[in-house]
Amino acid sequence: MLGRRARRTIDIWPGFVDALAGLLMVIIFVLLVFVLAQFFLGSALSGREQALTQLGREMASLVEQLSLEKKANESLRGDLSKLSGQLTASESERERVSHDVAALQALKAELEARIAQLDTQVGDEKNVSAQARAETALMNQQLAALRDELARVAAALDVSEKQAVEQKAVIADLGKRLNVALAGKVEELQRYRSEFFGKLRQVLGNRPGIRIDGDRFVFQSEVLFDTASAEMGMEGIEQVRQLAKTLNDLSRQIPKEVNWVLRVDGHTDRRPIASGRYPSNWELSTARAITVVRTLAANGVPPERLAAAGFGEFQPLEKGEGDEAFAKNRRIEIRLDAR
Repeated sequence: MLGRRARRTIDIWPGFVDALAGLLMVIIFVLLVFVLAQFFLGSALSGREQALTQLGREMASLVEQLSLEKKANESLRGDLSKLSGQLTASESERERVSHDVAALQALKAELEARIAQLDTQVGDEKNVSAQARAETALMNQQLAALRDELARVAAALDVSEKQAVEQKAVIADLGKRLNVALAGKVEELQRYRSEFFGKLRQVLGNRPGIRIDGDRFVFQSEVLFDTASAEMGMEGIEQVRQLAKTLNDLSRQIPKEVNWVLRVDGHTDRRPIASGRYPSNWELSTARAITVVRTLAANGVPPERLAAAGFGEFQPLEKGEGDEAFAKNRRIEIRLDAR
């Protein structure tokens, strides 16, 4: 009996060793999976950092081009203003000369009538006095001088009209150049915004309740706030922190002389608010925009680059009356503008 018990006790060890070996293989497999996961995660993060660096370089180049366009536009506006002033002065001078010409022409007509009257009297009378002849000679001299003055004024008026025509042509050309420059600047700004939000979409990814619509970054209110409240929950704070981090990384590439501002707009649906704290949707939308602005500032976005506005229910995206339309109208829009 003792021999049998001894043999049974010795037979347990091989199974125990096999169990330990199996457990060791499982641990090694788990460690291998963990190492692979760390490797792929590191590769993904490295790719996003490279995308942010490339975006910063592209933004710096675009901003420099916009700055040059702005200086050229300011120069064109200055030339246009100067020529407009010259044209106004020329037109005033032309009007004054025109009045002088009209007065001289009236005087000429009066003198010619007087001379005709005297000539008639001379023809009728055989004995012309010396005084009448002297008066006639004096009037003839005055008439000749008046004609010379009229010729001089007419020449000056012609020169003034020619200058006015030339200035109008120059102004028209400057206006065309200014319009072309402004159109180029608008096109450049639109391309800049498109690239900016396109890169932002790549960095942040597609998340429920967050979208990029043209030149606006849109949060649905439910992502950030509870109903009828302007206090942000932890999930909303985290979303705004991620946005602030991305904006801080990008804004470091923008030169200081570029005057940009990040505008945060609050919107609600059209249903009246039932809260004693906020008398209307205007107050609620404004309070929500201010909360987002404060959170961005608390996470490093320069306060002088932030602005908050509340539009209440007066700029809806959907005109319907259903819950889906109301949900789409309750939103926070973030827009990058020039100040």
